[in-house]
Amino acid sequence: MEDAGQRLTTTQKLGQRIVPWQMQLVPLLVMNGLEIHDQIARELAGNPALEVKSDPEEQNLDKTEDGETYRESPDEMQRKDYGDDDDMPVYHANNRSRDDEYFEPLAVAEESLSDYLMAQIRERNINEKEELIAEHIIGNLDDDGYLRRSPHAIADEITYYGTMEVDTAEVKKVLAMVRELDPPGIGATDLRDCILLQLHQKESDATTELACTIVENFFNEFSHKHYDKICAALNITDSQLKSAIDVITSVNPKPGSAFAGSENERRSQQLTPDFLIEIDDTDPEHPDLQMTLLNNIPELEISESYTSIYRKMMQSADKKSLQKGDVAIVKDGYERAKDFIGVLRRRQEKLQLTMEAIMHRQRDFMLTGDERKLKPMVLNDIAEITGLDTSVISRVTSGKYVTTPWGVFSLKYFFSEGLMHEAGEEVSTREICSVLKELVDGEDKRHPLSDEKLCSELQARGYRIARRTIAKYREQQKIPVARLRKEM
Repeated sequence: MEDAGQRLTTTQKLGQRIVPWQMQLVPLLVMNGLEIHDQIARELAGNPALEVKSDPEEQNLDKTEDGETYRESPDEMQRKDYGDDDDMPVYHANNRSRDDEYFEPLAVAEESLSDYLMAQIRERNINEKEELIAEHIIGNLDDDGYLRRSPHAIADEITYYGTMEVDTAEVKKVLAMVRELDPPGIGATDLRDCILLQLHQKESDATTELACTIVENFFNEFSHKHYDKICAALNITDSQLKSAIDVITSVNPKPGSAFAGSENERRSQQLTPDFLIEIDDTDPEHPDLQMTLLNNIPELEISESYTSIYRKMMQSADKKSLQKGDVAIVKDGYERAKDFIGVLRRRQEKLQLTMEAIMHRQRDFMLTGDERKLKPMVLNDIAEITGLDTSVISRVTSGKYVTTPWGVFSLKYFFSEGLMHEAGEEVSTREICSVLKELVDGEDKRHPLSDEKLCSELQARGYRIARRTIAKYREQQKIPVARLRKEM
């Protein structure tokens, strides 16, 4: 009798096995040029088997003596020309001709907002305690120059972590000094406060006083451009209101943003293009595109000396005499170096392949810079062209930038959905957004176009689009609603 518990069965399953090099490749694909350069530096520092490939011309400097190969140092080569060390001239290398224009590298340290404000505070007649309070206040300013913490919270912080007791009144006194410093508006608690600080520092006249009244008492109406309500409440004309608005909009809403160290500046410093696209107009009638991968990645190789040690260990007839730990260390270093070189090569190939596919897909835009020439494109389109998985395309395009004749663009910029034109062609949403912006820029600002009217205008041009889609595209481009675009 057959025991059911002992019965054997076979099943088939489809699965995908991730090999080690694929696991290493995933994080490298996401890295931009600066990040991959840092990663290579870490690998070189952590693995003695890995080294930068030497220049072939330098190989001529190698010499052999007693069966060993080594490289002559500059001192050794000099001593061949001079019989004694005392005869050797002493000089400093100068790799430029007499006619070359020479520029001494300068180390430039830009003044921060904190440094600028503290220098002004120290010019005032203040004591040590007030200077300490000023340092805490200024240290709490955000990148825009606003103070988001209350005087009470700052007083508690100084008392708790400092060496002296401070009360709220003392903080308020020093804060008043800070709010008088340059740039005007510094130390404000919010936008309304920032505008008022700057208006109060202007020369007083009827228009400036009216501007102060509007900001103090009708800031909500001003923000939402309910100009008719302001005119009715203050019994003023449109012309008077427009003059006051001109004064209000002349102030700087972010007084701290112009100094070194702001978030926008840090972001711009970190932006480094990974690709370069140029137009080859050798034949003006049939211009071509050329793409270059801007990685500045050094060519790597496994050290010859390390390879020699590895091979000797692997070929040793008396492997038992070798320390297992030593063999494992050498083998691990060799394998890691070989794998990293291979993974790095695969990364470069995939970046090259992906960017070339995007370049050819968006050829018309690359040649003209016209945003309306952008074709609808999704990850799957590039995946089909390259034969790569969409997840790979997503990683390759993440955080990467390309320099074109028309500016620097994120690779994600070239991806967009498509909509049908009444002519039967699929058009990119980029084209629709471009036309939308064109309509808004050309509208009568006294009577801006509503979303319904924008929708009608686009439909009249053949774009099949709904009003709610217009609202979505308008918000994506940070275009305010019609009411907030209204001008006097």
